[in-house]
Amino acid sequence: MIQSIFEENDGNYGYRRIQLDLGNKGIKVNHKKVQRIMKKLGLKGNKFCRKTRKYSSYKGTIGKVAKNLINRRFHTHVPYQKLATDITEFKCSDGKLYLNPIMDMFNGEILSFGIDKHPNLALAINPLEEVLEIVKNSRYRTTIHSDQGWHYQHIKWVKALKESMVFQSMSRKGNCLDNSPMENFFGLLKQEMYHGEVLCTFEELKSKIERYIGYYNNKRIKQKIGRNESGSIPNPHQPISSLK
Repeated sequence: MIQSIFEENDGNYGYRRIQLDLGNKGIKVNHKKVQRIMKKLGLKGNKFCRKTRKYSSYKGTIGKVAKNLINRRFHTHVPYQKLATDITEFKCSDGKLYLNPIMDMFNGEILSFGIDKHPNLALAINPLEEVLEIVKNSRYRTTIHSDQGWHYQHIKWVKALKESMVFQSMSRKGNCLDNSPMENFFGLLKQEMYHGEVLCTFEELKSKIERYIGYYNNKRIKQKIGRNESGSIPNPHQPISSLK
């Protein structure tokens, strides 16, 4: 069963996530035993090697720099209350690819994302417009957190948030830990479907990222959420009372 789970997830699951998956199937086993069995079977991910230069969209103060309202308080029990966003860069065989997702810190779900060959303003604005439509009827006022990249200082971004009554929050300059939910997501994404793979074209990589985000949102076990008694991940759109 351990080997089957490992292969089903393309070698992306470590011993802790396999232990959780076994638990969802009604099999209680210590994580150290799972680790020993995986070592004996030679089950080890091979996508934790090559690193790439971190993309930075910081160009100094070119617009409005917001206060760090989140201040590393990433946890929330309320859907759409705290969102995070950032931009990362990938190399392709025919150029580069830029990804800008927007995450709900409630459960780690990627609510929307933009992909482009260039780090232009539309890369950030288009996913934002989708998210603003999603959160417009949320129970509590939304805060969206980012770094100090030029996209997030731009008057169009600031104006869109203000018109939708969404709070803006920014990391301190040069402090990636202030936006660790997005950094963690980028790390997982690149380890599980990019590092260790042969470079592909922009269109091929775009399709792979879209499939991965669908997998991440709908199937990948998130340890900070776990699963409910029926074995499914709690629905972020359920009333909060029903999740207790």
